[in-house]
Amino acid sequence: MTLNLLSDLLKFHDELILRDRVRTDLLDWATAVMHSVGLTPSAHHRYLLKGLDLLSSGHIKRLMVLMPPGSAKSTYVSVVFPVWWFTQYPVSAVIAVSHTASLVQSFSRRAQTLIEEHEAKLGFGLASGARATMDWKTTTGGEYFATGVHGAITGRRADLLIIDDPIKSIAEADSPRHRQRIWDWYTAELSTRLKPNARVALVMTRWHEHDLGGELLSTNSDEWTVLSLPALAVADDPMGRPEGAPIWPDWEDLAALTAKRTLVGPRIWSALFQQSPNPNEGSLFETSRLILMSHISPDTSEPIRTVRAWDLAGTSATINPRADWSVGLRLSHMSDDRYIIEDIVRLRGSVTEVRDKILSTARTDGYSVVVSLPIDPGQAGLSQVSHISSLLSGYRVYTSREKGAKYARATPVAAQIAAGNVAAIAAGWNREFIAELIQFPNGDNDDQVDALSRAFSTIAELRKGVRRMDISLTSR
Repeated sequence: MTLNLLSDLLKFHDELILRDRVRTDLLDWATAVMHSVGLTPSAHHRYLLKGLDLLSSGHIKRLMVLMPPGSAKSTYVSVVFPVWWFTQYPVSAVIAVSHTASLVQSFSRRAQTLIEEHEAKLGFGLASGARATMDWKTTTGGEYFATGVHGAITGRRADLLIIDDPIKSIAEADSPRHRQRIWDWYTAELSTRLKPNARVALVMTRWHEHDLGGELLSTNSDEWTVLSLPALAVADDPMGRPEGAPIWPDWEDLAALTAKRTLVGPRIWSALFQQSPNPNEGSLFETSRLILMSHISPDTSEPIRTVRAWDLAGTSATINPRADWSVGLRLSHMSDDRYIIEDIVRLRGSVTEVRDKILSTARTDGYSVVVSLPIDPGQAGLSQVSHISSLLSGYRVYTSREKGAKYARATPVAAQIAAGNVAAIAAGWNREFIAELIQFPNGDNDDQVDALSRAFSTIAELRKGVRRMDISLTSR
């Protein structure tokens, strides 16, 4: 046997071993792919690949990958992994989704390129006549379909669903309507396309506390295995990094990440880079100046007038379970010129349920408390308030249309809070109320703020003794 022949046989033997390894071991496959472009999987990539391997084997069914921008998470989840998936499940269907069709198209093209370059190792190629960028098949019966968020997927079924960055911008993340559209599309369309025993990989950077990842964790947290790696390690880092250590120092070291943190600001840094989205704090309410008290002491002051002001949701919860809240806030103006928030009731209900809550709350408050109701634009709003007012016969009822922007209406009471003139009775509703004040006007909800603004303005109107056509004050 010549040396050349022996060398060829050894090379062939090594190629057979490598072929078997890349078909059975995801890390070996990823290493081979990265080696061909002069790279190697870093520590966090290896950690990610372990999670994807568990997903492929069926040990877990739902994997959420939360990593910062620039960590190459999409390369491994949306390009490397689906190609290897077909070595494990040759006759299966993959659906890949991203925030735009153009982004998921680029993932699809890269996956096709990997198959063409490594066909011999993989044991399959691209089927002739079925190589469209967004819809292709393998020679062993695998199917791959790519689409942007809200794209049509009717008639498609998936053994593996990959969702890669469903939100593309901070504007989308801050839009409750857009977040709701993504949630509705996931629950009503995407999730219904899954075959029995299907796997789902969601890879994203966190944008908002109520983005798709946040909603899934708040509603179905037990179903998901979460792999969360911040740009700079925090306590109990899953990879064992010391606090403050970069996720990929060979790519971005501590100095580079520190400079980036200064550039993007605390909110973007916490969300996109640390995977810990915080509410976008507003600048109006100085909540540190809001006083919490256990009760109203009659020794120091007594209420001059008390108002229960309502902010009514525009959409019934029977139509949209995630509709705005209807809120009734009780505010007293004290003899020492302070204001005390005594109680807040909130509900998402039908028109009838909201009406009944207003009536029952008025009975609990008593006849001395003014009931302040907003008249929404249009005849329907006027009819609703007129009907409720008629049922409150004997109570003091104040009705008026809201004037001006929400921010402008909230400014007077915010000034009183800043001056230390507003207190709240310590109760279970405090946390949600204060959180809404902190986030206003950037938060998801502003119903409690609107009710507070209305209560304060109603007291101001009553102090002036205003009587207008749209004000009804009747005594028992």
